[in-house]
Amino acid sequence: MKPSRLRSVLEALLGQRWPAFIWGAPGVGKSTIVRAIAAERQLPVVDLRASLLDPTDLRGIPAIESGRAVWCPPAFLPSADDPPGVLFLDEINAAPPLVQASLYQLVLDRRVGEYQLPEGWWIVAAGNRHQDRAITFRMSSALANRFVHLELEPDLEDWRQWAVARRIDPLVVSFIALRPALLCQEPGEGSAYPTPRSWEMASDVLSAFGGPRDCADVLPGIVGQAAAIEFGAHVKKSISERKMRALIADPEHGEIPESLDGLHVLTSWLAWQASDPQVSSAAARLLSRMPPEFAVVLARDMLKGLPAFAREPGYRAFMKQHGQLIAR
Repeated sequence: MKPSRLRSVLEALLGQRWPAFIWGAPGVGKSTIVRAIAAERQLPVVDLRASLLDPTDLRGIPAIESGRAVWCPPAFLPSADDPPGVLFLDEINAAPPLVQASLYQLVLDRRVGEYQLPEGWWIVAAGNRHQDRAITFRMSSALANRFVHLELEPDLEDWRQWAVARRIDPLVVSFIALRPALLCQEPGEGSAYPTPRSWEMASDVLSAFGGPRDCADVLPGIVGQAAAIEFGAHVKKSISERKMRALIADPEHGEIPESLDGLHVLTSWLAWQASDPQVSSAAARLLSRMPPEFAVVLARDMLKGLPAFAREPGYRAFMKQHGQLIAR
């Protein structure tokens, strides 16, 4: 299921006791979605990496009280004094079978030995699939049967909405719009390959270096050689920031790019700069001059980041002519 659907399913499951297991390739946003839901509801997250545990870690260590041995639970598990939250068991199928076995009781019965998971805590687990070439162990049927299993697949439109909100570099956003197959690929022979996480990393690197020209030798180590070459070609064919600034200064007569690369970059850049009043005003006037399919994308992106964009005269004029396209 795509990220937006997974999120709505997890939110529905949050109010009941059955734990959920999110399957997905590395870097597709499994933990990001869980943390975003918790943050919105102001719930603490205890991130427990199952792959780093020993079989005895969950039960704790014994102590003598009144001549009897009692088990002291580990400090990383939620206590009765903690507010309700999310216990996130990440990389659970990367843990050896004995560690997975130690999780049986916690996942289903919400307890380990004498320890009881407090009321209000919800268990979510995540793991990579065997075909992703990550370190995995076969999950026993006894543990698997304790979860509601959900598989996460990247989705271009969901990613674009997230990328605009996250202020991912417009060159990256426009490139993925042109080459959606490169949003996420299975690992090849090299160490680096494209995923939503690696494109976010690439965006941060572009910002750190001030542009693609100064980090062209770094990008292959983030998204892989082939994707980096295609991204470099996209940059060369796209519109420069100088020309976009000139277009903002004169939206009625400025030159609008004709190439797909240029139009994608322009659309992403305008949405990226939506908070600038001059840019938002110019973007509204540009709607009537751009190809309708690009104008629709621009209008939607601007509205997501700036709801007041709907009051721009240029937007209202565009809606009279193409409102049925926006509503789709």
